[in-house]
Amino acid sequence: MGYRAEIVAVAVLTFVCSACDARHSSSAFHLPGNGDAARGKIAFVSQGCHNCHDVPGAGLPTPSVKPAIVVTLGGETERKLSDAYLVTSMIDPSYHLAPYPFDQVTSGGKSRMPSYSSQLSTQQMIDMVAFLQSKYVLRRWTPQVVYD
Repeated sequence: MGYRAEIVAVAVLTFVCSACDARHSSSAFHLPGNGDAARGKIAFVSQGCHNCHDVPGAGLPTPSVKPAIVVTLGGETERKLSDAYLVTSMIDPSYHLAPYPFDQVTSGGKSRMPSYSSQLSTQQMIDMVAFLQSKYVLRRWTPQVVYD
């Protein structure tokens, strides 16, 4: 009987963990609410992020990365990106690679994006997260119903 309970517990834990999506989950980490999107845009440009990233509607200089694989940030999404996901992307960009062709966004198996862990102050990070989150638009999810 105890063995069966362990199997059920492991199955439930596996299901719960598989339902977690670190990209959108805000349960474990959040930044203070004093982020300023305008200052975040300034930090984004001053750090050169616009050279590889396009943020539609942000009025940024044109990306200049060579080879020209520009990673687009912002736009429509079904769920808000979490603070943790955005900060992790800045300080450990190889942790979760952008959904682009692997060979185009990597060099030697690692992200072409450098880590900004020592270049950004905490406030700059908070501001950049506010800027990026302001460029994502939540779209209402509608289920796809197929009638036979």
